[in-house]
Amino acid sequence: MARRTQAMDSLPLDELTAAIRRNGLVRFLEQYEKSHPDLHLKDLSVEALDDDRGMWVNGRRVVNFGSDSFLGLDRHPRILAALRRGVEKWGAHNGTSRAFSSVEANVEAEAKLARWLGVEDTLIYPSVTLTNLGAIPALVGRQDLVLCDQLGHHSLQEGMRLAQAAGAKTGLFPHADPEKLRLALDEAGPYRLALVCVDGIYSMSGTVPPLAELDRVCRERRAILYVDDAHAMGVHGPRGRGTALAHIPDPSNTLVVGSLSKAFSCFGGFISCSRELKKILKMRSSSFVFGGPVPPAYLEAVCEACDIMESVEFMRLSGLLARNIRLLVEGLAERGINCLGGGTPIVTVLVGDEEDALRAGKTLFDLGYYVQSVTFPAVEYHRAVLRLQVNSNHRESDVQGLAESVASALGKLHEKKRAA
Repeated sequence: MARRTQAMDSLPLDELTAAIRRNGLVRFLEQYEKSHPDLHLKDLSVEALDDDRGMWVNGRRVVNFGSDSFLGLDRHPRILAALRRGVEKWGAHNGTSRAFSSVEANVEAEAKLARWLGVEDTLIYPSVTLTNLGAIPALVGRQDLVLCDQLGHHSLQEGMRLAQAAGAKTGLFPHADPEKLRLALDEAGPYRLALVCVDGIYSMSGTVPPLAELDRVCRERRAILYVDDAHAMGVHGPRGRGTALAHIPDPSNTLVVGSLSKAFSCFGGFISCSRELKKILKMRSSSFVFGGPVPPAYLEAVCEACDIMESVEFMRLSGLLARNIRLLVEGLAERGINCLGGGTPIVTVLVGDEEDALRAGKTLFDLGYYVQSVTFPAVEYHRAVLRLQVNSNHRESDVQGLAESVASALGKLHEKKRAA
């Protein structure tokens, strides 16, 4: 009886939690956090924000260079007014699956996105992740193949795994390499059609892959190019329409996924499609059917954001963003610091050692700048980076101050190593 009571004291949920904590990755991350408590800048509690990217943490203002609201639309009066109108018209939420009904704002937002992009139609999901988890397995069958860039976003690879579970053949190919993609397609064996998944801008490096060459290989090998353009939508190419539409001469064999929560500063994700394919995705895409809708107020804001994208206001905002990117990249270069990317709002400084990246991030935080220290497993081991995200509403003085402070933080690390 005593043994039975002791066993019952340990609930299955407690046992499950303990077992998961023994997992190698969880153990590694917990140990890392424990051994660097003074450097760990995750799970921050943000108390307030301001129009110049100020962020209050523990009663102290720092300049936030970790936001992907690249155009500053999260503080834009037209977007805020659209949200208020949307709440007054629709309430907080419409609370029904889009398999049954869609509010008019949803229909209008999809039509406006399609017009802005110059595509036949679009389909909105609750997020980019749910777009990829739903669309990728819905687009292929057992006779098909899905290949993903080995550095592709986690949600692309998870969508590929769902397709694999449904019977499709899958695999990874070397990062941004058209010739290796051709080889991977040739070695995959017979398939009906292939879906090749890549990012438009890689979120940890800010780099753009050779999309025109990848598209050419896809056309030669009966494949469709699927581009997750979340970090490019609204900021890259003519009218901010993203990398795929900017770099692929004829995008008729390309599916483009965009974010509504980054440059648009709203909520959700979407995929470009034909009207026929849209009907199929509505039937076959489980995250669309079961994922719930985007709240209507945000759809009203998406419509307003599309209007901004086609107005002179977009030219003003994108001009400010381009100026700030240039200021930061040139400011770093003047101080002998090379960065990955450089032409996108994600400016990445390679540090290498994990502890060095964390320490540099903490030094910058103490100097009044929040940036993201990205370490394994988000990037390869010993390829840790400082991820600097530039917005249009960063002040020039803050951008210049960040460049100077990055140089100071990295200089301190080098001095410490020389002294050792």
